[in-house]
Amino acid sequence: MEITPPSLEYARLMPLIVVFAGACLGVLVEAVTPRSARWPVQVGLTFLTLLVAGALTVSGWSAGDVGISALGSVAVDLPTYFVWTALLVLGALSLLLFTERRLNGGVSAFAPQAAAVPGSVDEELAIRARTEHSEVYPLALFSLFGMMLFAAAGDLLVMFVALEILSLPLYLVCALARRRRLLSQEAGLKYFLLGALASAFFLYGVAMLYGYAGSFDLAALDAAISAGQQSTWLLLVGMAGVSIGLLFKVAAVPFHSWTPDVYTGAPTAVTAFMASCTKIAAVAALLRVFYVGLGGLRWDWQPLMALLAVLTMAVGALLAITQTDVKRMLAYSSITHAGFMLTAVTGASLSSGARDLSSVGATLFYLVAYGAASVGAFAVVTLIRDRNGEASSLDDWAGLGRRHPWLAGAFSVFMLSFAGIPLTSGFIAKVSVFESAWSGGYAWLVVVGVVLSLLAAYFYLRVIVTLFFAEPRPRAAAVTADAGTAGPDVGPSSGAEPAGGATAEAAEPGTGALSLATRRDDAAASAEETSVTSTASRPELGAGEVGVGRAGVATYAAVAVAVALTVVFGLVPGPLLELALQASVFLR
Repeated sequence: MEITPPSLEYARLMPLIVVFAGACLGVLVEAVTPRSARWPVQVGLTFLTLLVAGALTVSGWSAGDVGISALGSVAVDLPTYFVWTALLVLGALSLLLFTERRLNGGVSAFAPQAAAVPGSVDEELAIRARTEHSEVYPLALFSLFGMMLFAAAGDLLVMFVALEILSLPLYLVCALARRRRLLSQEAGLKYFLLGALASAFFLYGVAMLYGYAGSFDLAALDAAISAGQQSTWLLLVGMAGVSIGLLFKVAAVPFHSWTPDVYTGAPTAVTAFMASCTKIAAVAALLRVFYVGLGGLRWDWQPLMALLAVLTMAVGALLAITQTDVKRMLAYSSITHAGFMLTAVTGASLSSGARDLSSVGATLFYLVAYGAASVGAFAVVTLIRDRNGEASSLDDWAGLGRRHPWLAGAFSVFMLSFAGIPLTSGFIAKVSVFESAWSGGYAWLVVVGVVLSLLAAYFYLRVIVTLFFAEPRPRAAAVTADAGTAGPDVGPSSGAEPAGGATAEAAEPGTGALSLATRRDDAAASAEETSVTSTASRPELGAGEVGVGRAGVATYAAVAVAVALTVVFGLVPGPLLELALQASVFLR
């Protein structure tokens, strides 16, 4: 019996291979490189990997090298090239924030020893030794590889494997914050448990669809739906299960509850990575499943998708208005924007002219516009600090624009883009998705989207007003964390974070916050970290004062590039819109 070896299109798949190889080399670096040299080696290897993968992606895109590859399991088409390019660029911007060490006195924002119990002797020894987890770089590359495969998967089983590859590293890095470790671990655990549940629904849906079509291939599924020879209930149950798994990653209502707690508890650099790259990959996979595999059920899933879009926009906007923490506000903003993207998905419109964007093209443009502004916004959040670290309470940002107009101006640009104000990329993005939904026959959904967009603009403009026109509010008196050693001051109600621990304010219901006693224990146990951390990189702030930390070049570069992308795509959107228009057709 002769076994025919499979034929793989290695040149076409090379961007995927390079990212995966870079992640594997990163693991090898951890094993053979001295600890003192690991951080610079990992940083260099990571960005070299992204550069090579980006060059290969652009080369393949410009050469028109498209086709169904890897025995039909990976569809390398124009939408795939567009998404891969966006993931690599925005992933590189996010990873610039991973490299920041100056803000934290020469160490990274990641835990010194993840396996140590917060407040234990092992953790104190790791803090004194100034150890760092450089494993975050190969973990990020593995996650990025999973995102690239997830967006290109033409096979439901490969899509599930990609979902797990992109998710598992994120569960880990979400729990690796150096400060507020218990809150970070809570975020990682919550993301893991809810993500595992969503993955189970996805896999159950895949099994049902396989039972209906007899194949995992999306094109074969579409052919089976057109033939209509099997039981309908298998198809509907399978579609529901797969939809739950995808909508969880998109953070659409009612599968959104993890988003605020995870975004708040995770290290801010990781939050930026998730808010931009994870959403791009999830929405791209959603488009491929519903347009390629389930296109024949369009009249069944469109009304449900419209309802989910309205709920997502409404819940995200209404809850964002009530937030007093900037990171939580941005989390609910992410939910709101997921609703706007679902508006375009619902329309399922096709391009009818050289200047008419389809739903796919409009969504792709929206993903880039939102992703760039998200990375920039979270980069600014890392810079606003008090004596103990990040100060994300909105009250702490009052009047910041008078003292630091350039940084406040940059954050205002991102807020205006989120609100869809003209001359920003967000405006062009919203016009595009509304136009595609209108062309698809969902005029009522466009009207609802415009109304909710006006409502969402309120909390974005409120941040700008707070930055430039509000008077700084005095903070409450500080209490001292007593751990047997001299510790930092921990503000009980200011929203500031104690060094190495969590805020000492009372737990807010529904926020995933820790109890007052637990937070004080975490602050006390980690007080030693502040005593050994250099303060040369911190602003000269008194108790209760908030300012801008002295960051490294990488963080400021991420902010500058994000501002440039947001403004350029708002003023000159033509080239990106043209690329999105060309990348509007999936291969089957």
